Amino acid sequence: MENALPALRQERGWSQQRLAEELGVSRQTVISIERGRFDPSLPLAFRIARLFGTSIEAVFVPEDEA
Repeated sequence: MENALPALRQERGWSQQRLAEELGVSRQTVISIERGRFDPSLPLAFRIARLFGTSIEAVFVPEDEA
């Protein structure tokens, strides 16, 4: 799954560690999501979208639609 997480994070000037703290997850989780090695659970995807004030669809795009 493709995602806009690195761009959204960088727009805020946040490190991966800061984003992890905001979401209540580990830095490794953020790294794995950003690199597309891990798809977040639905509750985590909602937390990410809510944190950035956007929809899940604006953050995560299935590879066949990217």
